[in-house]
Amino acid sequence: MGSRSEITTLLSLSVQKYINPHNDPRIYWAKEVTFDYATSKHVRVDYMQFKPKNNFISGLEKGDFYCYEVKSSLEDFHSKNGHNFLGDFNYYVMPEGVFKQVEKEIPYKVGVYVPAEKSRNGDWYKLKTIKKAIRQNREKSNIEMLFMMFRSAARDNVK
Repeated sequence: MGSRSEITTLLSLSVQKYINPHNDPRIYWAKEVTFDYATSKHVRVDYMQFKPKNNFISGLEKGDFYCYEVKSSLEDFHSKNGHNFLGDFNYYVMPEGVFKQVEKEIPYKVGVYVPAEKSRNGDWYKLKTIKKAIRQNREKSNIEMLFMMFRSAARDNVK
């Protein structure tokens, strides 16, 4: 696939295309979402997505958060950074070869996506589920999760 940074870039673009393949403004997502900023316990989630049940108040409050952490290599997986699973459903995104090396180290409820076939233009991969995530109980409220996503998405719009 290439160097670690090339793999990370490719996997990151693949996650973005997986989350929002047609650049639909009704799909709510953000990248590099930071929680507990300016504290010693701050964490950053690579990608987050919010899927409301519907657009009514109760549907928004019952929506699900999906977190995606990109791991491009065995060393990346074993680093202390980037294992921040704060969502209802949490996934690693990694090459299949890395998955085979770390399969037994992945927490039971955390799912895994791996690259499948390349896109038509060849600059990203379609992702396939190799391990399905199981719902977890979140420790953060909907309002905090949405606010942190909003802040990160707004930052990206300014860039």
